[in-house]
Amino acid sequence: MIVIFSLCSYTHLTKQIIYPPEKQATKLSSMTIYLGADHGGWNLKEAVKKFLLEQGHVVQDLGNDHLDPDDDYPDFSFTVATQVAVDPESYGILFCGNAQGVCITANKVRGIRAGIGYSLYAAQTMRKDDDTNILCLAGRVLSEPEAREIVKTWLETPFDRRERYMRRLKKLQQLEEHILKNA
Repeated sequence: MIVIFSLCSYTHLTKQIIYPPEKQATKLSSMTIYLGADHGGWNLKEAVKKFLLEQGHVVQDLGNDHLDPDDDYPDFSFTVATQVAVDPESYGILFCGNAQGVCITANKVRGIRAGIGYSLYAAQTMRKDDDTNILCLAGRVLSEPEAREIVKTWLETPFDRRERYMRRLKKLQQLEEHILKNA
């Protein structure tokens, strides 16, 4: 996947690593969160980025670094998904107008389990039952307070490692391997 990532470099993308003030000296954090958004989710991304930094997380903003009405969600969602796939201890949060486009794109990357955070229930169960590693949020639907609560719930909910959930994840992994083998 690293090769694919290097071949898909977009000149308008910038990688911006932001450490919260109290962690700038040590650069230590228990959680790295990659962010990405197109124009439909850019404002909400900026608000969530501020919230995450206030919570003490290390944030890597992979774009867009400015509001561009002509940008395209696959550029940012693929970049974030690829980073999360090669950094399995990290998480990603993606934003677009309705969250569908970024979710579809992210789920094309092997090892990614992205889900749409349309409610607190969805955020909790997608982590607990499905071990999602990317949360997708709708910038044109959610308010900033709703998004903060969804993000907080998603990040604080651990994966339930019961046999039935582990069995389902194994089946997803087998499907990915089958698709790659037959591509």
